[in-house]
Amino acid sequence: MAGNGAVIAVCGHEAAYGRALEGLLGPDVSIVPNGRALFRTVAAHLRRGEPVVVVPMTLGRDPGLVADTARTLRAVPAGGPAPAAVLLAEPFGTAQHLVAWLRAAAGRAPDDAALLVTAPCGDPFEDAELHRVAALVRRYGRHALVEVAFEDGDPDPAEGVRRCGLLGAERVALLPASFTAAGPVGAGPVPVTDAGPLVPAPALRRVLDERVADARRRLRDHGDDGVTAGLAAADHHGHAHTHPAGEGHGHAHVHPHEHGPGGVHRHHHHPSAAEADRGIRSIA
Repeated sequence: MAGNGAVIAVCGHEAAYGRALEGLLGPDVSIVPNGRALFRTVAAHLRRGEPVVVVPMTLGRDPGLVADTARTLRAVPAGGPAPAAVLLAEPFGTAQHLVAWLRAAAGRAPDDAALLVTAPCGDPFEDAELHRVAALVRRYGRHALVEVAFEDGDPDPAEGVRRCGLLGAERVALLPASFTAAGPVGAGPVPVTDAGPLVPAPALRRVLDERVADARRRLRDHGDDGVTAGLAAADHHGHAHTHPAGEGHGHAHVHPHEHGPGGVHRHHHHPSAAEADRGIRSIA
């Protein structure tokens, strides 16, 4: 990757702001939190005339990381009269990827174990998304009991294990739904095993390479640096995008497509519940 410029993995709470990925992505990848650290790292590469690809290290729960990263990249001044490209790649993963990776991790757990999906706390909408993901893991998996716990949250992993025991579980398997390891649970009422990591290190590097290659291909084929689309990544997330029952609307993710030379515009589309269900089935 280094031969084609710099690669930066920008991290939020799902990767402990970079600490969870240290030493896992290879020596050619810079690992930074968003904000000043990202700004300074990108600016330093541009001063040297080096193109940059930035990959938001979210697993689908933190669209705000993508939008905040895009805003940071917009603020970085060009590096000179012939500035190098700054590309915003697609996020490392989506919620559908997260479901698939959790199901793969669940395959390492005994069939009679309860699954406790753990992750760092986010905002209320991000935490609600984890409950939705866990419900899909249960629906398309073979384990009868799938619960959720939050590191430094409510319930925390120790309380999650206790609740699984109260619900009749004879053993519990911890499934980290983030780049961080599952938190300690102490002495619990039932045996506990760790089914992590969610994505092994070789797969981390492979997926990162794919996101970087896709970003470079998108620039080469369509002239799209990804930043404009990234600014809208969180538009459908949070209070600003909630509606009373039956009062949804039709905007959503941004998908460019072509209309002749130089003609690119973007349509907005929210996947329906049925489409989302079909998408999960397709990766199950």
